[in-house]
Parts: sequence; structure tokens; C-alpha cells
Amino acid sequence: MASSAEECRFLDDLRKKRVKISLSETQITGVIQRIHPKKTVILEDVSEVKSGRKFPGVKLIFGHEIVKVDFISSANGDLVYEEHKSEFNSFRRKIILDGDEHDIKYVVIDELHEKFGPAVMHIKEQKVIGIGADVFGQTAQERLCWLQVATKKVVYLFDILLLGGQAIKNGLSMIMENPHILKVVHDCRCIARCLRAEFKVNLTNVFDTQVRHGSHTHLNQIIKVADLMLFYSETGGFLPDRVSSLQEVLRLHLKLPTSDLLPLWSKELHTKEYPEVWYIRPCPPALMSLMAASVRHLLPLRLLLLDALMSDYTVLVDAYMSSYQNQSLHFDQDELTLPKEAEELLSVRRERREWAARHYSLTDRGLVDRSSFKPSPHVKTHTDSV
Repeated sequence: MASSAEECRFLDDLRKKRVKISLSETQITGVIQRIHPKKTVILEDVSEVKSGRKFPGVKLIFGHEIVKVDFISSANGDLVYEEHKSEFNSFRRKIILDGDEHDIKYVVIDELHEKFGPAVMHIKEQKVIGIGADVFGQTAQERLCWLQVATKKVVYLFDILLLGGQAIKNGLSMIMENPHILKVVHDCRCIARCLRAEFKVNLTNVFDTQVRHGSHTHLNQIIKVADLMLFYSETGGFLPDRVSSLQEVLRLHLKLPTSDLLPLWSKELHTKEYPEVWYIRPCPPALMSLMAASVRHLLPLRLLLLDALMSDYTVLVDAYMSSYQNQSLHFDQDELTLPKEAEELLSVRRERREWAARHYSLTDRGLVDRSSFKPSPHVKTHTDSV
């Protein structure tokens, strides 16, 4: 097997080579711009062999989509380099999209008739939806390319790049601004900023599973800060040094296996390495699956976080009711007197804070360094004391 250095040299040699690639339903030609190990092939100057239709910009192809590759000589346009062909086909077998095996039900909306109307009507009937977005451009200058909306049964992928402002005016704005539809988002700042800057739409009634400092200043409503508030409660009042990624939140709270998180890691990697990927049309089906995967868990995540945030309240009520039922009734007791069970919350908070101080390091700012956690099987956890 070739070493990583040899593989890198091989991939570098392939750059600027013109190829004809056979996919399951068509054949295209183009010049290799970049090949990323175990990820994707990016072509430029792309055209369809049968129709001659040109594709603007670059085209991204996932390795598993490729059926056959022929290297074309620039001299006569049809000479195949067999030495490259065998090597590339061997390498292609390793170019896979992490999480591609996940079967996620999604519907692509890229035109304003047929599917758009029924999708908007279905979303309007929901009380809670998951929201995600993919953009292109620097902060404060982003352009909204894709908007994902998840219901309990299906994920809708709205191609805003193709639909344009008409999709916003003809239904999506009413959904985003509807105060009776709760939108579950992981870090709402980018979505809110794009909707307001491009379309003058204000995102309302948001449950944010993550928070970044100052995110509340970008919205016209109170944001429920779930993961951060839960960390604050479980550590007895400490704030973390950083917010959690969606993958971390899902793994921590929903206990999802690594296989379910691979699509999210893959999507994040593609966004970092190829920020123009959301501009590519037609969008590869595997990339659409990644978009759907990024919002499919938001609704169950919200319910679990709410349950966790309410756990102290539930325990306190249970303790208070149990104490009340086991003691004789004192009708002369002042109904406004603070029950002793409530005072025990101070003890619980102190125990949690001591637990956090033992298991985490603190930064110079007094924040908890999340990466410094030191587990100890001999120490009772803070959740056990609740």
C-alpha cells in the first residue's frame, strides 16, 4: 500500500488533468482542480458529454458516485492514460463520504410550483420545527444558499440560491416570523443575520440549543439558552470557556453513536475546506443528505434539554409533596413561608460547584475549561446529588 507521502504526490500529479467521468446516469468531462483523500473530487471547466451543456464554476463529485474514469489527452481529446486510470480507480475506492449510508428522508424544493406550496402548508401546521442553513461568504456578508426545515416526518431542503426572494415572500417569511411556531436552531446568529440582511425577515420564537456571547442582541425575542444553562446548573453556577458544537451536544445529551455523528463532522469539514460547496449546482445527493442530517435531531434534542433543565424543579416538587403528605397538617402555618426543601437547593448548588472545581480546571477569567475534565470513578457526580 502506498504511503501517505506517495499518495499526496500521486494526487498532486493528477491536478490539471482532463478526465471523462462516468456517473450512474451521465458522463461529464472536466479538469481536475483538487482531489481530497477519502472525501471528494472537484472539477472545473465541466461539461456533459451527451448534451455538451456547460456547468458554471466548479462541480463537486463524491467518490462513491464515480463509475469509471478516463484520462483524456489534451492533444487529441480522446487518448486514455492507462497508467493513471488504474491508479485512480484504486484510489477512488477509498474516496468515500462519511455517513453516506444513512437513509434520511428529505424533499428538495428548488422551484415555486408543485412541491413548494404543499411544503409551506405542512410546515405552517407544525408547532415546533428544526431550522438549519448553509451560507457562502464572510460574516456580515453571507449569502443564504440553503435553508433546511425539519418536521417530525420529513426534512425540507429549500434551495434559496435558485428560489430567491420569491420563496421568502410566498411563505417562508411567515414561517420564520410566526410567533406560534417554535424554531429549534443550533446557533441562530447566522440564520437570523442572513434573513434580516437579505430579506428583511426577523426570526422569532427561537429555541437555541447553543449560545455564543451576545447572540441575544441579534434577535427580537428572548432566546432559550439550553446547553449553556444546563452546564451552568450542573456545575453549580460555573460558565464554560466555550460553547459546544452540535456534535458534542448530540453525543452528550442524546447519546448518539459515532456513526450518527459522522455526517455532521463531514459537513463541517466540507464547509471549512470548500466554502464554495454550497454554491455548486446541481447539488450532489450525498451533500443533500448531509444537510438533512444536520437538522434531523434538533426536535428530540429540544425535548431532552427541556427535561434536563426542568429536573431540579421536578425533584423539588416531588420532595415537597412527599414531605407535605408525611407530616400532620398545620393550618396555622404561613403559606408564604419558604419550605425547607427549597433551602436544600443551596446545598445542592454548593455540592455541584465543589464537584466541578475538583473535576475541571479554570481559566484566568474564572470560566470552566471544558477540555480539562478529569473523571474519577470514586467521586459521586453532581447529577447523583440532585
